[in-house]
Amino acid sequence: MSGTIRAGVMGWPIAHSRSPALHGHWLERHGIDGSYVAIPVRPEDLAAALRELPDKEFAGVNLTVPHKEPALDIVDTVDGVAARIGAVNTVIVRADRTLFGTNTDSYGFIENLRGGVGRDLSAWTAHPAAVLGAGGAARAVVVALCDAGVTELRIVNRTRTNAERLAELVSSCGARAVIVDWQDRAEALRGAGILVNTTTLGMQGAPPLDLVLDALPGEALVNDIVYAPLETTLLATARRRGNPVVDGLGMLLYQAQAGFEAWFGVRPEVDDDLRAAVLAADL
Repeated sequence: MSGTIRAGVMGWPIAHSRSPALHGHWLERHGIDGSYVAIPVRPEDLAAALRELPDKEFAGVNLTVPHKEPALDIVDTVDGVAARIGAVNTVIVRADRTLFGTNTDSYGFIENLRGGVGRDLSAWTAHPAAVLGAGGAARAVVVALCDAGVTELRIVNRTRTNAERLAELVSSCGARAVIVDWQDRAEALRGAGILVNTTTLGMQGAPPLDLVLDALPGEALVNDIVYAPLETTLLATARRRGNPVVDGLGMLLYQAQAGFEAWFGVRPEVDDDLRAAVLAADL
């Protein structure tokens, strides 16, 4: 590989991605001769697109919806985190032209919480965590929470079978999984130390999240992994009642660090300037 170092993000659709603004900010800050572009790839074309990366002299790519799970069976090797989560969000082209897959979403999630409350999470992880949703994002979240020391995770989801699959992952991590039916979601908050919404409910253009917080302890930490809007109704409601809250933008920022370092050779910082640049991106 010579000249400009190339990387990007693959998804379908992909025009909404803020990753080019994120990595572009870091490239400019560190004066790196590199590029990071959005690459629209249809689901049926993912395998070919990934296999072409070495020929196109790409150092690697990020993957977003709907490519994270299928990529697990396309790359040559994956690390333990990607295997546990069942998805790949970062692909690195190695010197021998093979594709290595990892998943940095768990890291991004937990570092976002730490950054939002001053690093030490022990006051919150000592209690049960309530997780809304049971999709791919929820898998990354529960792995992170288990690794952070949470011993009971309450999984609240509309579809019971998806909740049961997520419960199996929780159990494999050594924590206790409690499945809560969606109609009982308010009760899942009782005694919880952390509440995380991994669903799209409350996201811009999506239906609202209907959740009564009366049973949630006043000191519980509340996080919504979406960042459009930056402050969802859930976060605004929790903030008004005095709960500490962390928005979802930091998860995007922190998950990008490892890929940038692998591709461009510099470990970048997540700071207020980066947040401002990503929020100001003209999509």
